[in-house]
Amino acid sequence: MTATAHSTANSTGPYRSYVYAYPHKTAYRPLDGHPAGRPLLSELWAAERKDALSLYLHIPFCEIRCGFCNLFTRIGAPDELTTRYLDALDRQATAVRDALGDGEPVRFAAAAFGGGTPTFLTAGELERLCDIAEKRMGADLRSVPLSVETSPSTATADRLSVLADRGTTRISIGVQSFVDAEARAAVRPQHRSEVEAALGRIRDARIPVLNIDLIYGIEGQTEASWRTSLDAALAWRPEELYLYPLYVRPLTGLGRLGTGADGPEDPDATWDEQRLRLYRAGRDHLLAQGYEQVSMRMFRRADAPQAGPDDYACQTDGMIGLGCGARSYTSSLHYSFDYAVEMREIRGIIDGFTTTDDFSRAEVGRYVDGGEARRRHLLQSLLQAQGMRPAEYRERFGTDPYDDFPAELALFTARGWLDEEARPELLRLSPEGLAHSDALGPELFSPEVRAAMAAYEAK
Repeated sequence: MTATAHSTANSTGPYRSYVYAYPHKTAYRPLDGHPAGRPLLSELWAAERKDALSLYLHIPFCEIRCGFCNLFTRIGAPDELTTRYLDALDRQATAVRDALGDGEPVRFAAAAFGGGTPTFLTAGELERLCDIAEKRMGADLRSVPLSVETSPSTATADRLSVLADRGTTRISIGVQSFVDAEARAAVRPQHRSEVEAALGRIRDARIPVLNIDLIYGIEGQTEASWRTSLDAALAWRPEELYLYPLYVRPLTGLGRLGTGADGPEDPDATWDEQRLRLYRAGRDHLLAQGYEQVSMRMFRRADAPQAGPDDYACQTDGMIGLGCGARSYTSSLHYSFDYAVEMREIRGIIDGFTTTDDFSRAEVGRYVDGGEARRRHLLQSLLQAQGMRPAEYRERFGTDPYDDFPAELALFTARGWLDEEARPELLRLSPEGLAHSDALGPELFSPEVRAAMAAYEAK
C-alpha cells in the first residue's frame, strides 16, 4: 500500500490529527436537538466583548479539488451560483450585524477571506465581498490585518489589484510542490511555470506579506525533491512559509486511490518516518535561511512584518464567520452550518444556504463549558513555539494547568515533548514536541469530544 492509499492517520504515530480548532467540527451537532433549541444570535452575543472581534468570510468554490482536500468546497459555480451565494452572504451579514446590537461599540481587529478559494470570484465579485465586510459588518479593511487565500490559477492581476486596493496585508497561496510530478501525485494539476507566474503577479501587487504553502509526504517525494520545492519558494523571499504534512482522509480524492496497492508490512510507520524526516529537513533548512519557527507548520522570516495574529488566533473567542463553511466562536458556543466532504453533500448545503432568508439563529454547534475552555486554551497555546506562561493561565482561570491536566502533561514530559529548561515559568514544547504536535494535540481532547467525534458519520 502506498502513502497515498491511506484513508486514516496512524493512531499511534506522530500524525494523528491536525488540530487547528477545538472542539473539532465533527463534534458539532444540530442545535435543534439541544434542550434549549437553536439559540438566537442576539442572545449569544449579548454578553460577549465586541471591541476586538475577528471576521472570517468563507467562499466555498474552487476550480479543481486537490486530492488531499477535505475542506468545505465545491468545484465550479454554475448558473450564477456565486451571485446567489454573495446575495445570501449579504443577508447573513445584515442579520449578524443586527444581532451584535448597537449598545457596545463593535470593532474588528482582524479579517480573513478563506475557502475554498476566495479568488475564484471575479474582480467585481471580490469588490462586493469587501463591501459586505465593510458596509454590512463595519470592518475597516484598510486599518486591520486582512489575509486572503489564493491559488496559482486564480491569482490574476485584476483580482490582486482589487485585494491590494482594499487593504489586503497578507496573501496565502497554496503551491504544495514546485515539482510537477509531485503536484500530479497529489491530484493537483499545475505546472511550475504557472506557479512562478502567479508568484510574480503577487509580488507585483505589493501586498506586504506573502505566504506559500508546501506539503511533504507526497508519494515519490525525496529529500532532494523536497529541497527543490523549498529553494524554489525561498527564491521569492516569502515572509511566511507553511509546511504541511500530507494527510489522506476519507472521501477525498487520494482516499479513493490505490487501496489495493502492494507495499511494506507497516506502511503507516514507513510513511510516518518519511514525513518526520522531510519535516526535520525542511525545518532545519528554513531556520538556516533566517526563518523563525512559530508552530510546527508556520515559519516566519525573521525580518518580516507580522501581518496579524499568529496561525491559531483566528480560533479565539470573538470570531464571527460568514458563509456556509465558516465557524463562529463565542465564549459558550462554537457554531456553524452543516459540514461535509463528499461533493454531493456539499452542493446540497450550499444550495440550502443560498435560499436561506432567516440567519438569526445558530444552526449547528457545540457548547463549551469551563473545562473545555481550559483545554482549548492549553492546546492552542502549547502548539505555538512560544508556549504558555502558567501564571497567565492561573490569572485567567483561577487554577493551575498542572493540576487541571496532570496526566497529559506527565505524558508529554515522559515523551520528551516539553522544554524542561523553560519550566516552571514557561510551558513550552521542545523541538521534538513541536515535531509531534499532531500527536500531542489529540491527547488534550476531552472524553466527551472524543466520543462525539467517534460517533460522527462522515458524509
